[in-house]
Amino acid sequence: MLNLLKMANGSQSSAAQAPIQESFGGRFYLQELLNSGGMSEIWLVTDSRNKPFALRKLKPNLRFNWLARRRFLRGCDVLSKINDSDYVVGYVEHGKLEGTLYLLMDYVEAENLKNLFARHDPILTENVAQILIDSAAGLNHVHESGFMHLDFKPENILVSRNGSVRLIDFDLAQPMPEKPKKYSKNPGTPGYMAPEQLQRQPIDARVDIFAYGVAAYELLTNHKPFPGDSPAEILSAQLEPNNPTPIREHNPDVPAVLEKVIHKCLEREPDRRYPAAGVLVRELQGALYL
Repeated sequence: MLNLLKMANGSQSSAAQAPIQESFGGRFYLQELLNSGGMSEIWLVTDSRNKPFALRKLKPNLRFNWLARRRFLRGCDVLSKINDSDYVVGYVEHGKLEGTLYLLMDYVEAENLKNLFARHDPILTENVAQILIDSAAGLNHVHESGFMHLDFKPENILVSRNGSVRLIDFDLAQPMPEKPKKYSKNPGTPGYMAPEQLQRQPIDARVDIFAYGVAAYELLTNHKPFPGDSPAEILSAQLEPNNPTPIREHNPDVPAVLEKVIHKCLEREPDRRYPAAGVLVRELQGALYL
């Protein structure tokens, strides 16, 4: 799931544009297709009161794909349990209409961090400290709610024009294990997976802290800490003793104390990373004087 919500552009808002007015389930009107990914579509919709929402629905060709259905419903269920946070997209409801699974969420004008980064949007330089802290705070909320995200990456971090952050896409989330647990399946995005995850070893929430470190490193340096085109290449880079290159070699403007925090997230051994996202948040606040 990439663009969940449309970014403000200083002109007429999406909700005010000419509507398509195609009905969905007799309850919502599809106004604009915001994004289409591999598994679902995201629509700007309005209800009978003309109130806007973001509606995610499973693609028709996956209606009988039980793996896709399970993942979609898991994401809905997890979001319904963790959305009481300023750092997680707001949940409204989920269910089935016209035989199609759907998830209804708050509509906020924002865009994902990957797209903002790709075009060097000034919102990042103006709000980078707050984005770093708030995305970690969102991850901490997910963990404190009893779940691991397991797909934390820039595509799943929405940033509004005032720099506020919302985490999205909990299809791969799993309950927090009491101790590291080995899973039969290993879905996710290899570039943001920790070494133990790529090696199919038991994992816990510290893999999310590693993924946070990868995303933060990219944001601060415009480089990947562990480049590679395949899981094997990425793992090989992770296991190289001199990787990653120190952040300040790419960007001398990064404070040394912040560099230390991010590199701790990227430690090869889980026990050398922060034990909890809450500790990471406090360290970031201290490093950035916020």
